[in-house]
Amino acid sequence: MNHFHYIQNELYCENVPVSKIARDVGTPVYIYSHATLSRHFDVFDSAFKGVNHLTCFSMKSNSNGAVLNVFSQLGGGVDIVSGGELFRALKAGVVPEKIVYSGVGKREEELAYALESGILLFNVESAQEMHSLNRVAERMGKKAKIALRVNPDVDPKTHPYISTGLKENKFGVSIKDAVEQYSVASGLKGLQVAGVSCHIGSQLTSISPFVDALKKLKDLIERLTRLGMRIDYLDLGGGLGITYEDESPPPPTEYAAAIQAELGETGLTLILEPGRVLVGNAGILVAEVIYTKISDDKIFFVVDAAMNDLMRPSLYNSYHEIRPVRVTGRKKVKADIVGPICESGDFLAKNREVAAFEPGELLAVMSAGAYGFSMSSTYNSRPRACEVMGKGDRFSVIREREKMEDLIHGEKVPDF
Repeated sequence: MNHFHYIQNELYCENVPVSKIARDVGTPVYIYSHATLSRHFDVFDSAFKGVNHLTCFSMKSNSNGAVLNVFSQLGGGVDIVSGGELFRALKAGVVPEKIVYSGVGKREEELAYALESGILLFNVESAQEMHSLNRVAERMGKKAKIALRVNPDVDPKTHPYISTGLKENKFGVSIKDAVEQYSVASGLKGLQVAGVSCHIGSQLTSISPFVDALKKLKDLIERLTRLGMRIDYLDLGGGLGITYEDESPPPPTEYAAAIQAELGETGLTLILEPGRVLVGNAGILVAEVIYTKISDDKIFFVVDAAMNDLMRPSLYNSYHEIRPVRVTGRKKVKADIVGPICESGDFLAKNREVAAFEPGELLAVMSAGAYGFSMSSTYNSRPRACEVMGKGDRFSVIREREKMEDLIHGEKVPDF
């Protein structure tokens, strides 16, 4: 459910006309619904109310500070994958003790920053990273709580670019090597073994891969416990999908029930890392039609948003519904929605039945709250879009549109 809806043929974000936001701040613009963000967090988090758990939003999906603050105010933490994300999270008011740090390429200065900040847990992804973290911790006179991210070799049945739990993926430690690596970790003075972690992929629409992975993790935890290691946390990652087109992902209640049924009474604290399922349908990207173009019976609507603003269609051939901001009643046509970038891959939709737009009209790219702005760039020297949050009958700019001067910030021409 989201709070983008039509009132008298006009698209609204909660109780604010989308056209008013676009008129006031310009386009392209990302618009997020505060009510949708809050509701999605509450539905997901309450689904696990029967067990000790911590919901850590996967902030790579949307790292805007206002979005992070919504979840933090509701009691959530975050899953980070870089020192920059840690900086953003702390600035947004996220409690350090509710931050877990994943990612395959943590630099030593990032590890030190996280240790100094007092985060909850490091999800270690390789033997070399484990020794690197130990060196940093010993140098700082601290103990780093760790979980090894275990690769359970489970097929998540999702797009290959967002599959992370197969043995050919770069993430995590092979489950067959996990006991050996945990034994090494338990002997290092700068580390405290505290958990087991995994993450098998993104945009999963079936529960069975999660359950299959959990079965393997339970067996591993039993083996580690027999060896005398104390495991307090089980980080199951994220990956629960959303509906973009005709997908039928399980609701969080069904997902949580299956996890709890398989897990049983363990006394472990579950860490969940939802991303897309919280923010995907809580945001839209609004663009203005610049030109209409017909070439050999092919119709193009050229808009002022492009692949630099929303990469997913070009990168994954992903589907995003295209809606008119104002319904005109014109007959639909089959067309491509394309941007101004000089790449044939610059499109938001291809061969799509859409409203017959005219120049100057607005369209909304739906389900753009996850991996939208966070993956955007300044390719073709295009300043990045503005971000707005709507709540009730009000809206606020939560990230100003970049200016031309921002494009050359930090650059200089050498004197030679």
